[in-house]
Amino acid sequence: MTETRRTPAAEAAPPTAEPRPELDRKIERLGGRKKAWAALPVDEKIEHARALLAGTLRVARGQVEAAAAAKGVPLASAPAAEDWLSGPYIQARTLRLLIRSLEEVRDEGRVRIDPARILDRPGGRVAVSVFPDSLLDRLLYGGFSAEVWMRPGVTRDNLGEQVGGGVLRPDPEGAVALVLGAGNVASIGPLDVVHKLFNEGRVALLKFNPVNEYLGPFVEDAFSGLIDAGFVETAYGGADVGEYLCFHPGVDEIHITGSARTHDVIVFGPGAEGAARKAAGRPRLGKRITSELGNVSPTILVPGDWSEADLRFQAQNVATQMVQNGGFNCNATKVLVTHEAWPQRRRFLDLLGEVLAALPARPAYYPGAEERFETFLAAYPQARVYGERRPGEVPPALAAGVDPENRDGLAFTSESFCAFTAETALPAKNAARFLEAAVEFCNERLYGTLNAGIILHPATGRALGGRLEEAVAALRYGSVGVNHWPAMSYALGSTTWGAYPGATLDDIQSGIGVVHNARLFDAPEKSVIRGPFRVFPKPVWFVTHRGAHRVGPRLVALEGDPSLARVPGIVIAALSG
Repeated sequence: MTETRRTPAAEAAPPTAEPRPELDRKIERLGGRKKAWAALPVDEKIEHARALLAGTLRVARGQVEAAAAAKGVPLASAPAAEDWLSGPYIQARTLRLLIRSLEEVRDEGRVRIDPARILDRPGGRVAVSVFPDSLLDRLLYGGFSAEVWMRPGVTRDNLGEQVGGGVLRPDPEGAVALVLGAGNVASIGPLDVVHKLFNEGRVALLKFNPVNEYLGPFVEDAFSGLIDAGFVETAYGGADVGEYLCFHPGVDEIHITGSARTHDVIVFGPGAEGAARKAAGRPRLGKRITSELGNVSPTILVPGDWSEADLRFQAQNVATQMVQNGGFNCNATKVLVTHEAWPQRRRFLDLLGEVLAALPARPAYYPGAEERFETFLAAYPQARVYGERRPGEVPPALAAGVDPENRDGLAFTSESFCAFTAETALPAKNAARFLEAAVEFCNERLYGTLNAGIILHPATGRALGGRLEEAVAALRYGSVGVNHWPAMSYALGSTTWGAYPGATLDDIQSGIGVVHNARLFDAPEKSVIRGPFRVFPKPVWFVTHRGAHRVGPRLVALEGDPSLARVPGIVIAALSG
């Protein structure tokens, strides 16, 4: 297999559009190779995945430097460290775990699942413990765990039949998948392509989002072997190029990452005509469409007796979920759900404000952020803005005390996609009743089904007993985080990332299907992440971590060479947080 490198990323400038004949040529080339990819032996696909992992490591530093420059943040800073973690680290980790699954298929004809890792969960569900699964995981993420819960109907007896379908039972006809990349996180588009290639057996055309098309040369360098073999192509341009590719007869299916509004324009069309088509359930595209879309992501704070240290730690935890990447994340906390009578509610909100106020200002690099921010401020004049308002910047803002009975409130029905968060307080007799009410509130009143979080003191968890697990089961979200950001489900690779099952094209919510999923589960319902109430040293993804820019490169290197000898350097760097 060729290892030819493409134009050196540091010297290349991506085009902003491509002529139609060039797009036609790329799609025709992919169409001519789709059956070959579907029929390719697993060991050859493994070699492609290994080359891609090596390429990911090769371009990592240049990619992060380009991202920091594009977002206007210092390279030696926590904001720049986010691009190490959400870009090459997540991409490399997912690829490493995927390669292991493919090797198991090659060697044993199946993905190996230890029976001891199969767990019983509420509602007759079964789950598989996927993290930690190595000594390195236990050393670096002590106390954290993750499970993938299967849909109803998957049992211990038939679980093995619900794993590895795209690899073990590929469609011999293959397909050309168009991946419409996201503009906010570097690993989204590439890993969506990886999922289409290895999990589903499709060849793929990745169209870069104009916001981060500067990543194009790095992605092309990393994917060079797959591009040279005719299994991957790339494209640049705006909405007009996306429209052309979506309707191209050579494109068999589409994967969209973005907003529900963008999804509906693609599927049903713009304006009144599109709205009429959606109302009538008449999509203008007859192709298979999968998606990962936005979410009004909630974090539920279960009342308890928290120490001052607990309150300060969790204030940093929640602040991270609000403002990481400037708040330009589909999994950013947009609604805090608190207990109206929690004695420490006000103290927590005050400490959260202190954390937000101490953070350095960030450029609002994502288009429309300032306008969206103004719209939410106008809707919630009580919101407190933490930082100065300057052109080109959007400081964090928190609107406390939003009426939970206002079902049509903007904060409950629309994703701000900037660092604006609302807090709403629910009445309840005790913690157990509050948790039940909060789950119902999130399920019934907040838009989207992508991810939700629950934060609670260990003593409260013990007092709740099985009610906590019932609450986790009841949340209709594709990822649930207990005590930490559900975004970890995006990051771990072995977990799934996507909306809760059940969306339709005319009621899309947070999308259809999942990505990542390195263990190749065919019928996942949700991924559940659990972590300690407090962690030492401070998690490297916290926006308050002072040494994250030193940890990020070390974690990326670890994925290329998972050696225990690398752990001391990572720990020492992490302690500087």
